[in-house]
Amino acid sequence: MQPWAAMRSMSRDAGVTAERLTPGLWRRVLSYAGPYRTAIIAFLTVTVVDSALVVAVPLLLKEIVDRGVIPRDTGVVVELALVVALIAVVDTVLTIVSRWYSSKIGEGLISDLRNQVFAHVLRQPVAFFTRAQTGSLVSRLNNDVIGAQQAFTSVLSNVVSNIVSVTLLVAAMLALSWQLTLGSLLLVPLFLVPARLMGRRLAGLASQQMKLNADMGTRMTERFNVAGALLVKLFGVPEREEAEYNERAARVRDVGVLISVNRSIFMAALTLVAALATAMVYGFGGAMAVTGTLTVGTLLALAALLGRLYAPLMALSNVRVDVMTALVSFQRVFEVLDLEPLVADRPDARPLPKGPLAVELDHVDFHYPSADEVSLASLEATATGDRRSGGPVLHDVTLRAEPGQLVALVGPSGAGKTTLTSLVARLYDPTAGSVRVGGLDLRDVLSASLRERVGVVTQEAHLFHDTIRANLLYARPDATEADIEAALDAAQIRGLVDELPEGLDTVVGDRGHRLSGGEKQRLAIARILLKAPDVVVLDEATAHLDSESESAVQRALDAALHGRTSIVIAHRLSTIRQADLIVVLEHGRVIETGRHADLLRRGGLYALLHATQFDTRPDGSAASASGAPDLDGDAAADDDLGLDVAPAGRP
Repeated sequence: MQPWAAMRSMSRDAGVTAERLTPGLWRRVLSYAGPYRTAIIAFLTVTVVDSALVVAVPLLLKEIVDRGVIPRDTGVVVELALVVALIAVVDTVLTIVSRWYSSKIGEGLISDLRNQVFAHVLRQPVAFFTRAQTGSLVSRLNNDVIGAQQAFTSVLSNVVSNIVSVTLLVAAMLALSWQLTLGSLLLVPLFLVPARLMGRRLAGLASQQMKLNADMGTRMTERFNVAGALLVKLFGVPEREEAEYNERAARVRDVGVLISVNRSIFMAALTLVAALATAMVYGFGGAMAVTGTLTVGTLLALAALLGRLYAPLMALSNVRVDVMTALVSFQRVFEVLDLEPLVADRPDARPLPKGPLAVELDHVDFHYPSADEVSLASLEATATGDRRSGGPVLHDVTLRAEPGQLVALVGPSGAGKTTLTSLVARLYDPTAGSVRVGGLDLRDVLSASLRERVGVVTQEAHLFHDTIRANLLYARPDATEADIEAALDAAQIRGLVDELPEGLDTVVGDRGHRLSGGEKQRLAIARILLKAPDVVVLDEATAHLDSESESAVQRALDAALHGRTSIVIAHRLSTIRQADLIVVLEHGRVIETGRHADLLRRGGLYALLHATQFDTRPDGSAASASGAPDLDGDAAADDDLGLDVAPAGRP
């Protein structure tokens, strides 16, 4: 091991040794070595042979001097010099082979772990992503996975090679001169003790540097995404932003300088101690060579062997920290893998039946799960002390949408409308009762089949930072060009796409911000039409649009809902007058059901909501629906926050 590599080992955070490892961690870690067993054995064999060569050159140097230079035997000098050259070639080949095996094992393990963590995270419920910090998740997929990989490559090879090197070096030195060997080993404490102290200091500085870099990176990420940049443009002060960033950058710079200076001091101390040990060997060994008790070649070999001893000794003194660092990384990865998804396919799950599908909720109760059920405190920016489950959101809800029917959900903010549609899409499972589609309880249905047959259009359409074509094909990868054009026609957006310079290959930008709200909504509807599901769940997409965009989106919705079983959250009551069934929710309970005219005649909550949106002015004229306040609000937000805003005219 080179001095710089040894220094990196000493710079690891010693605090990891205080971590408590879960029982059986070693056995679980070793299970990942199974597919690479042959490669690991070959890797260790090459490492051992390569480490053994560390003593060969100094011993050959002794023979060159004692048997060739001093007796003036040119033949021996040339012969042994060729052997040294051959060893150098072999060492180079072994190093390359070792690196190849290390890369094969390490990169394979990284790929296996990343794929496993990525697939597992995607299976988590939506509540997991509302609590987890995205940066922490990415860190698990990057930093911790790489740290775990080092257990099989860097740590494993370093421990083996350093043990072999130290053993052979000390044995060779003892064989040459036990007196000088013991004398040189007396200087080891003078080397290791300061090195450990410096290692702790470097570890603390490195940890501080990582935190400062993370803080600066987070600030850049927040300011450089579209929403953040827009907020800065509207409310930010450029001089203040620049000053705050400069302050963070200055702290990173100062810590970097300290690390550089401490590393220089460390290397200088390493060089000094090695020089003192070499001086001692040359001093006492030289005197012994003068008296004839030690050959000159032996003296030179001892000095060379001593120069190779300290770096692996230092690394071995910190091997516990290295091993624990790798194991803690594995434990952090396993922590994510051990979080069981709340929504998962049963072993006997089956696909939905063919043909039209009815949707039914049968005496459904629901409360949102606790934080400990869906998240990890270590993935949250600030883990709150109260991690209990939320209060009841739905109470004994029963309703049925027949095949091809349009069912509208109406109610004040916090009534549970979005929660109900989340159950139909099986983003969550009900706490009690059952949600059935096509007569099957969704807990008995394959999730792939449900995604294929049930489509959802949310109030805020999300598009990936990709082309229009890629965003549409995400719903149906095998769609043809004709299928895409037909979906765009039905969604009332074909003309816009054709006018774009790149057409379907136009990149929509981060979260689709290069498009207007109405354009994004129509593309989302086109995506649903391309998917052609049998059931459509719609959080009405016209709530926050201007009149022109609302009209275009409404026409697109008519095409999307035609002939399909539809469950629609209605924010504007003018859009659901022709619904086959209107379900009125309040405080998570169904309090009214019926058609528009029937509900108005009853004079209940629906009638009050309708009167609020279509209020009569003092002159007797009716206010327009588009101009009336939208008391229903943002269902996605208010359901999650638990707000309960009563409509006007009710306590």
